[in-house]
Amino acid sequence: MNDLPVISVIIPTYGREEALKDSIVDVLIQDYPHFEVLVVDQSPKHQPEVQAYLEEVAALGKIQWFRLDWASLPGARNYGVRRSSGEIILFIDDDVRLTPGFLMAHAKNYLQNPEIGAVAGRVFDRMKLSESGGNLQIEYLPPQAMNPGLAWHYLDLVHTIKPQQVLTARGCNMSFRREIFSQYGLRFDERFRGSAVREESDFCLRIRQTGYKIWYDPEAHLVHLGEETGGCHDISTRSLKYQFTFYHNNFLMALKNLNFSEILQLASRLFDCQVLGHPPCNKSGSFVAVLSRAMFYILGFINASSSVIQSIWNDGQIYSKLDQESEMLVVDKQPSMSAN
Repeated sequence: MNDLPVISVIIPTYGREEALKDSIVDVLIQDYPHFEVLVVDQSPKHQPEVQAYLEEVAALGKIQWFRLDWASLPGARNYGVRRSSGEIILFIDDDVRLTPGFLMAHAKNYLQNPEIGAVAGRVFDRMKLSESGGNLQIEYLPPQAMNPGLAWHYLDLVHTIKPQQVLTARGCNMSFRREIFSQYGLRFDERFRGSAVREESDFCLRIRQTGYKIWYDPEAHLVHLGEETGGCHDISTRSLKYQFTFYHNNFLMALKNLNFSEILQLASRLFDCQVLGHPPCNKSGSFVAVLSRAMFYILGFINASSSVIQSIWNDGQIYSKLDQESEMLVVDKQPSMSAN
């Protein structure tokens, strides 16, 4: 048991209360011998009982609790990585429920296969399971699920029951070898805004340059509650902000990672499903609705193109730079030691 790698469990959180507490409780009762818990908290304030719980477990050294005055999911992930010490970095959401063997299910993959650099766990997503009736089972994903231009319509990590190589993980249940960050210098791109959709896919696509594989293990499963309040997402998917950032994020991922043919495939399927409303999106086909979505589609592409062009002088690490600047200020304020 002493040979098992240390796991750093990072929980970014924003505006969550009891669900956050339950998620932390489930991590702390894991039957894994070596792990640490880092809660990267971007909530302005908590309910008194949740605040008291966080203060208690932090004071007892059971968690490391970091309070931030800004909100960014990829920024919070990077913040946690910089303060973690584990050989395996595992991310979960702040509204999940775990079984006691969850950490071991992730760890065994790294021990069994040195080619694995990331593990994508199964997600029992309440909303998606409800839509499918709970009876759907997929053994092996189709070949399209490994095509980054098409994968997003075929990559089902909810109903798939067999271990296999995949293109990406879901952000609420994914782990990585530390070398992905330390040796290869990969970071989550903090330009993924709003709901931060595709930020984990962008990161996983960049893992291809390391030579490591991303392995899906259904035994590393959790239940994603999909709470209707809190989290990084905008609940109202009809809001102008959500629509704009949704298309921006999809196109940013594509422009950064895909070749021309794959970009055309992604753009075509995105337009057919999200703009025209064809299955599986099943959106309103009214002229006004389609025209409105088409406008955001175009604006999102233009804005994502601008983000890529700005990469020449802006690497997107907005909040990481704020963090590094604050650390430098702290160092500058330290009293100097006299020669005596």
